[in-house]
Amino acid sequence: MSLQVCIMTPDKIFWDEEAEEIILPTNTGQMGVLPKHAPLITALDIGVMSIRQDNSWNSFALMNGFASIQNDKVTILVNSAESKQTIDRNEAEKEFLEAQERVNKTIDEKEKVEAVLAFKRSRARFLVIKD
Repeated sequence: MSLQVCIMTPDKIFWDEEAEEIILPTNTGQMGVLPKHAPLITALDIGVMSIRQDNSWNSFALMNGFASIQNDKVTILVNSAESKQTIDRNEAEKEFLEAQERVNKTIDEKEKVEAVLAFKRSRARFLVIKD
């Protein structure tokens, strides 16, 4: 039994393969999906999606979107997606540290919201390269 998983961004199909299990970063926390999962549509948060194939895990940074699960097909529509191979390690580490600092220093409410979003994006990218 397997899932057919397709990750789409506005400009391309980022990933389209079978998987044994996935973990999605939803707006209400992480959600695991196995074959025979009940039909569902969920909003996705900025975060790390994990995919298990052949008993090994791969991670992808997802930037907001939606996931549809139906009949062992998982369709994921996101603003952008990145893998360990597409992320520059040094740049990701630098951005993560800068984003942490910005969140801690920001006082203005509007700037705080922007800083938190930048932090979430940089954290997702950093966690993917850390694996």
